[in-house]
Amino acid sequence: MPDSLNAWQLIISGDPTLYAIVRLSLAVSLSAVAIAVIVGLPLGALLALTRFRGRTALIVLLNGFMGLPPVVVGLTVFLLLSRSGPLGAFGILFTPLAMVIAQALLVVPIIAALTRQTIEDLWHEYRDELTAMNVGPAGRMATLLWDSRFSLITALLAGFGRAAAEVGTVMIVGGNIDGFTRTMTTTIALETSKGNLPLAMGLGLVLIALILVINAAAWGVRVWSEQRAG
Repeated sequence: MPDSLNAWQLIISGDPTLYAIVRLSLAVSLSAVAIAVIVGLPLGALLALTRFRGRTALIVLLNGFMGLPPVVVGLTVFLLLSRSGPLGAFGILFTPLAMVIAQALLVVPIIAALTRQTIEDLWHEYRDELTAMNVGPAGRMATLLWDSRFSLITALLAGFGRAAAEVGTVMIVGGNIDGFTRTMTTTIALETSKGNLPLAMGLGLVLIALILVINAAAWGVRVWSEQRAG
């Protein structure tokens, strides 16, 4: 009970350490999701609307990547960004940018795979109409993505949930450096091991609250938009 009270006191008092960690975590996760959306939405739509040799294998691979082990992704990014790696010259290992890249790699398969399934289902419904109107491939993709925008919110939320809850990947590529690359999840793991339960519990409460608020806001926007669209 005292630890719970201390955790609430940290939140209510606006503890600077706690809120600095929260800000960094949100910045990294939201940036990763934004990159994943830019890549994942068109990739998923492209797989849904085109037929080519090896398409089935690529879909199976993409679905399998939804369950990529985070530590493997972290290790891969670490090797790419290390001094001896092909991207080592950029010097971004152990920075928030490296964490964004690693989280984006985890989120892209989720958004792309869910987008593919959504667009493919919608394509079966509207194929005759779009074909009759002689809509080209780019127009089909844009039309179906726009028409399924409410359903795709679920994919975005799934991606954000994966990014926000990540520990292993960001620990490897970010180094968990105090005041620079320390996120909510890595801090919870570290402070729990140190026995600093108030800070760990406070961050845990904030993380849960943020996920609930973002999901509620997304649901509210979806309902409002659907009502306006009729």
